[in-house]
Amino acid sequence: MPGKKHLRGVGEKEQRQYEHIKEEAKSEGRYSKRAEEVAARTVMKQHAEKGHRKGQ
Repeated sequence: MPGKKHLRGVGEKEQRQYEHIKEEAKSEGRYSKRAEEVAARTVMKQHAEKGHRKGQ
């Protein structure tokens, strides 16, 4: 994904989820400047809940 921020420690599916959440929040005008942070935290929270560790 050229030109897009990649989250460390997540797979391609979770990366796509991050992009989807971020773009959806921006298009709806939610979270203003924090859209990227909220999307990253959401994906990392779900990543941890599934029992994954960083880099796995």
